[in-house]
Amino acid sequence: MRVMQFAGSILLAGLLAACASNNPQATNGAPVESRNNADANAQTTQVNDDGKMAQVDLDKQNAGDEVANLQKGSIFFDYDQYTVKDDFKGLIEANAAFLKNHPAAKVLIQGNTDDRGSREYNLALGQKRANAVKEALEVLGADTNRVEAASLGEEKPRCEQASEECYAQNRRADFLYQGQ
Repeated sequence: MRVMQFAGSILLAGLLAACASNNPQATNGAPVESRNNADANAQTTQVNDDGKMAQVDLDKQNAGDEVANLQKGSIFFDYDQYTVKDDFKGLIEANAAFLKNHPAAKVLIQGNTDDRGSREYNLALGQKRANAVKEALEVLGADTNRVEAASLGEEKPRCEQASEECYAQNRRADFLYQGQ
């Protein structure tokens, strides 16, 4: 049975290569599903810009998409607080699950504050916020060696106006995955 699957995969790849060589412009960059059950979820064949076939690791591609979505989410805090609110439980769970499912992934949690308070106070508060998110990830099973917490204090604002709405955007913890 396995030999037949392997032979079928080779035949499929040969047919796809023949089609690609007849008209490479028609299929450039178009993914072609692999029918080999052993790696159907892990790889796909793709025609490159030069018309040649290549294997694409879907796990890495999907992980990149997941990382992009996870990094869009932030944990927001109340004024002068570092307690993670229940509103952000889903985001914490998604990041913890990603870390458990991708053993090579590492994340830096950046704690941020608004610009009220001294620089030293804001650095300390930002660190407490980052640590609170890190601890929440670890409670859900994330490996402590792959999660780092750091404070940026007031140095990386999203909004620079002096209003409560703007301050609220700056009181946050952000996820930054390795290589991003």
